[in-house]
Amino acid sequence: MSEGKTPPRGRLIVLEGGDGSGKSRLTRELERRLSDQRLAVEAVREPGSTPLGERIREIINSESAVDDALAELLLFEAARAHLVARLIEPALAAGTHVLCDRFTASSVAYQSYGRGLPRAVVERANTLATGALTPDLTLLLDLPPAVGLARRHADGRLSHFDALPLDFHERVRAGYLDLAAESAERWRVIDATQPFEAVLEDAWGALRAVVA
Repeated sequence: MSEGKTPPRGRLIVLEGGDGSGKSRLTRELERRLSDQRLAVEAVREPGSTPLGERIREIINSESAVDDALAELLLFEAARAHLVARLIEPALAAGTHVLCDRFTASSVAYQSYGRGLPRAVVERANTLATGALTPDLTLLLDLPPAVGLARRHADGRLSHFDALPLDFHERVRAGYLDLAAESAERWRVIDATQPFEAVLEDAWGALRAVVA
């Protein structure tokens, strides 16, 4: 690239799904594959990846997590705003592709469909936190909530959300599927009950169509 020329903007690829769907493992593998292709990539997670975000993550995932839906939403949005400003936007502007483990759709699925907050409130908060940043591709790892929760219990990595009733997680799944149907051109629904290698290949094919 010639000196002074602005690099092409990076792509924002978001991984979404219920608890136990395998997002974190898939994020790591996709990051490795992009790096092997000599493409600039940065992987982040929500909430987290900044000191503030990680502290908020500890609060939200603790056994004594916030039990007020609006306060919970605003904690997520504070972490998200910080992550976008400090890491995501600078990386995209520099031409780096960003893999994000959860983003704005999580708030719609969990705080609106799951907790019952008005969707318009959640979407307004998302817009304020991100400056209306929209993913170029969202990979939804879909599986029955009972399967995902069983995986979480087997791994022993439980959070406050894992203890919520199954019908909460069913509502979250319904929210994700509604969002995917509404924006089918930017979403790819992947059957997360498949063996991991099949999930990885499905995700890689969808991602390569965006970053090629």
